[in-house]
Amino acid sequence: MKHLVLVAVALLPIVPIATAFADSNANDQSSNRSDYRYDNSAQLEANKLVAMGFYQNLWATNNTDRYSDYVADRYVVHDIGDRKGVTEPAIEQKLIADQFWQGGEMDFELDYQIAEGDLVATRWTWHYEPETLLSRFMFGSTSIPIINVFRIEDGRIVEVWNHRHDIDTRMTNIFLFQGLVVGLLIALIPTVMVFRMRGRLKRLEAA
Repeated sequence: MKHLVLVAVALLPIVPIATAFADSNANDQSSNRSDYRYDNSAQLEANKLVAMGFYQNLWATNNTDRYSDYVADRYVVHDIGDRKGVTEPAIEQKLIADQFWQGGEMDFELDYQIAEGDLVATRWTWHYEPETLLSRFMFGSTSIPIINVFRIEDGRIVEVWNHRHDIDTRMTNIFLFQGLVVGLLIALIPTVMVFRMRGRLKRLEAA
């Protein structure tokens, strides 16, 4: 019995030390989780700023020379039409924006933005006022919703998913124009052949 009492007495100082160590360890883990949440939140906000800078300089104002501040040297794009999984140089984004600025005025209206991991999803409205005859024919005065998803690495956009509601614009006129050109070319082939045959017949008759 005496031995049990002595053991219990000897263990008494260890109990508060172990409790204190456990509390300290729990506090450290809680602190690490808080630091992780803070770091993660800071990174998400930084990624959103990259996306917003891209829109503000290329699509809200004509500062397209700043494209390299936001887009990686080469990026992958998933777009409508044939541009699916295509790797392009960064300057392609400047060239696309320049085409629209040369034909009119653009504006960017943010609807909402969501960030998760290395992705930033932005739902925005593109406003366009054409100033040239070609732009009026192809686009007209329009506002369409667009959803972009950017994958961002080291502060640059490395991958783009693009979803546009082109059905609400005159961009379908582009396909109409392309169809007319193809149709005319097809129609010209037999026409040219007929004229060539008539020329040969006339030369044969003259001979």
